[in-house]
Amino acid sequence: MADDGPVEHGYPHLDTVRDSITALYKRLSYDTVQTFATSVAPVDVAFCDTDDLHLGAQRVAREMVRHYRLPDARLIVSFREMKHAANVELTAGPEYFVELNDRFRTHRRDIGAALAHEVMHVYLHRLDLSFPGTRENEILTDTAATYLGAGWLLLDAYREDSASSQKLGYLTPEEFGYVLAKRALVFGEDPSVWFTSPQAYTAYVKGMEQARRDEQQPPLTAAGWAGRRRYAHDRRHGPGVQKGVPYSFSPDGRGSLRVSFPCPTCHQRIRVPVRGRVRARCSLCRTVLECDT
Repeated sequence: MADDGPVEHGYPHLDTVRDSITALYKRLSYDTVQTFATSVAPVDVAFCDTDDLHLGAQRVAREMVRHYRLPDARLIVSFREMKHAANVELTAGPEYFVELNDRFRTHRRDIGAALAHEVMHVYLHRLDLSFPGTRENEILTDTAATYLGAGWLLLDAYREDSASSQKLGYLTPEEFGYVLAKRALVFGEDPSVWFTSPQAYTAYVKGMEQARRDEQQPPLTAAGWAGRRRYAHDRRHGPGVQKGVPYSFSPDGRGSLRVSFPCPTCHQRIRVPVRGRVRARCSLCRTVLECDT
């Protein structure tokens, strides 16, 4: 939690974020991911200053449990002084104890954001899905919460001006925007209408620009002129991994070339023959891709 401190920007964790999206599709399957097409609604996690603190926190926790489809999980929420925004004790269940930072006693509108992250820890724990290393695992948790419809709250908790700043989660604002944009492109949902933070909207716009660039990389037909020219140059040089580009060439064993590149939706690598116009279908997320190899 960045509280009146410097907020990191940009895309320093982008590779791990993309690996997290791939891992979600592999562990959940396309069909399960599709069941999360509707995000948590603002009204369902609204929390005003006149609400009872503990009853309100329990209500929002139950909404997160419902959204993540954990009907047999019960969360007990408490508050205490701590360095981090929140903490959850991962046990066999069905009860899980969540501690929230004391600052949320007076910043109640961000309780939903903190619980979106902590309840996702429970969800991933039950899936037995994790990455090695604490930081990588926290990035997976932020990415999963966002991609599955609750992480817009984490981005909306980002506020920054000349006198103060606040950000929850391990992703940068732009990385949260990127994952939200990836989700929006899949489900046709516009989360920007829910933002109360103008900085969150700006980060989402930047994230969408980055997500669109994923769809404009060769050998996809949407690639720009410069990318197509670089691709043609690399193709003439044959097999090998080229620096600074997402694709690579390899022989197919019959004297022809194949090109490998990441799916712009789930980032699983796809391998197709180098023979001009090709339509490819990602076996993981079922995206149909128009390619010019």
